[in-house]
Amino acid sequence: MHIIGSIDLEMFKCISNGIITDEVILTDERVEHIINRRGQDFYDRYGKYFADILKNPDYIFRDKPNTALVCKKFRQEEKYINVVLRLAVSTDNPNYKKSVLTAIGENEKRFRQRLRNNTPLYKKE
Repeated sequence: MHIIGSIDLEMFKCISNGIITDEVILTDERVEHIINRRGQDFYDRYGKYFADILKNPDYIFRDKPNTALVCKKFRQEEKYINVVLRLAVSTDNPNYKKSVLTAIGENEKRFRQRLRNNTPLYKKE
């Protein structure tokens, strides 16, 4: 388990009001999952940015209950990186932490489709 950073609790209230901690973790199992699904190159290139994506997102969408899709555009590559974050809330086991579930890269066309089909709950001004 690796602590990768923290989130702004106020910013993530759009997903849940009962968030219990700002600390975010990434487990070895989830790192392996990301590498298996997206490739070692993807993880090597973007994994180091996960903390910044969570701290300074461009968009936040609701995914599942207590789960956020946190998006940031990498302008030099015209690519959006989406980090799926499970929030630890007051009804969870108190030992749970906020945890990165996976990460996804999208091109501009796919991200525009996401914006047409889903309303962001947070948008950077």
